[in-house]
Amino acid sequence: MSAPVDDHPTVSHGPEPAPVRSGDDHAGNGAGQRDRDERRDRASQSFWTLVVGVPAVFSVLRLAVEAGGELQTTLLLVANVGPVNLIAGFLTTAAQLVTTVLVAIFALGAVFAVSADGPAPDAVAPPARRPIFARWADITPVWLVLASFLFAMVTWELLYLPLLLPAVAAAFQLTPERLHERLLPRLLLLFGLLAGYGWLVGPTVLDAWDQRDLVALSLLGASPLLACAVAGPLPRAVLRPLAPVAQAAVLVVLAWAAVPVITTPVLPLTVVTISGQSGSSEDVRGHVVAVDDVNMTILEARGGVRFVPVDRIEAQVLCPNEDELPRHRLRIHDFHVEDSLLEGLGRRVRPVHRIDAACRTPI
Repeated sequence: MSAPVDDHPTVSHGPEPAPVRSGDDHAGNGAGQRDRDERRDRASQSFWTLVVGVPAVFSVLRLAVEAGGELQTTLLLVANVGPVNLIAGFLTTAAQLVTTVLVAIFALGAVFAVSADGPAPDAVAPPARRPIFARWADITPVWLVLASFLFAMVTWELLYLPLLLPAVAAAFQLTPERLHERLLPRLLLLFGLLAGYGWLVGPTVLDAWDQRDLVALSLLGASPLLACAVAGPLPRAVLRPLAPVAQAAVLVVLAWAAVPVITTPVLPLTVVTISGQSGSSEDVRGHVVAVDDVNMTILEARGGVRFVPVDRIEAQVLCPNEDELPRHRLRIHDFHVEDSLLEGLGRRVRPVHRIDAACRTPI
């Protein structure tokens, strides 16, 4: 008896695909997670290197510039200027520079992050590499972001404080829609905020208009309007060319603004009156480096180091630094627009004293 014949023979279309194993998916996900963790660690290292390394480098450069580029004088300053003096001098002179860079990084990084995380126009295209500012914004703790904005609020000049409004809106992605879900309460809240801002800077804006001060008008008037529209993702076509240009611009501004910080003296300026052998006296203008039982070490303003016996010192006067002439004749509620909140409060507590005649006389 013959075997039955199959009327529908099986047609082979090639080798069958290998069955998908769940272990392969877990392995791929594990490798991707490790790659993301490694990139996050590298971003964290680069960010903290910038935050800690830049002030240290600036402090060393300031001592070298203060010494006039001479090795022995630099070593003398390094031996006598403690780290507390360097930190205090750096915070008082470079606080605006450091906070400006941090605020720019956090604001741009938040915008770049939400833009890179948005849906890609082409689902088949691979995801673009996240900008470095976006990665820094991801690994930065919230307390550091808040501390940077608070420190900027008390150290920036009042003229530039309105720029913090769009910076805060960008860093925390604050939009008018987040104020209230309903339109009418949202408009009322916006009107109340703008009214309070107008009460604060309205008279100053009018004075700037009378004086034709376009810079003050732009900073004081356009900043709150920009804050209402700065948050939100950018199109991918705009993000790709904008991110590297903005990051390079921040670094260029950092290098350009670092020049006056490096050249600012780290020691107070004094005029020391020294008695001569013939009964005459001599005024020495410079920076006191160290004082011991025998000599006072003075880094003279005209160059060089002088060791003065302490028994020949008759008087010593602390002199203020030569301030730049003010560029704006504007005030915000009795605070000059070129003063910070700390400087304005300090002038109210202790007004500027009369400058001694020895400080006015060039030595």
